[in-house]
Amino acid sequence: MKCNVGGLDRGVRVVLGLALVALAFFGQQPWAYLGVIPLIAGLVGFCPIYTIFGISTVCSAKDESCDKKE
Repeated sequence: MKCNVGGLDRGVRVVLGLALVALAFFGQQPWAYLGVIPLIAGLVGFCPIYTIFGISTVCSAKDESCDKKE
């Protein structure tokens, strides 16, 4: 699995995902549990929708695998 979510994108996804999950937990909004999706994508660094559309926000020109440690 290749990383296709860059650093800033990952951070935004994690913050947004946590905010939505908190809204679901504290605000009793069941639809807000959808925040788990961007949260997981941000933590893992891979977005299947980006793959479908051929998008990558990773700045590096080299191949990056999500398994590699920098």
